[in-house]
Amino acid sequence: MRRDVYFGYLKLDGEQHMRTLIAADNYALSLNYLQRFKESRSLMRKTLPVAQCVLGASNDTTIKMVRSYAQSLYKDDDATLDDIHEAVSTLEDAERIARRVFGGTNPTTMVIESNLRWARAALAARETPTPSN
Repeated sequence: MRRDVYFGYLKLDGEQHMRTLIAADNYALSLNYLQRFKESRSLMRKTLPVAQCVLGASNDTTIKMVRSYAQSLYKDDDATLDDIHEAVSTLEDAERIARRVFGGTNPTTMVIESNLRWARAALAARETPTPSN
């Protein structure tokens, strides 16, 4: 359903419209929930630059899209170490922006911080060598 909404807005309003970008983020979040991370990443790699250009990096929708993209990286069991590093770096940047723009108690900032903790934990788990038997 979210895919249909996204493509409907894309056709109706174009790729640069706020409704289309919000629908893209909702679609990506649904894909992440369904563990279809590759599709989510592909969507975010296409739509996130548009949001950054049209709305700016400090916009709430753009920051949420950055979070969705990072989730598609660090939650994927097939993610490479580079993918997880990218997720952490991306979320660190998003956290700084969100804290500066919205403050530390804003729900968006708090969600970004939570995702950053999860991404760092995924990175630590991947970097920590497994004990040999």
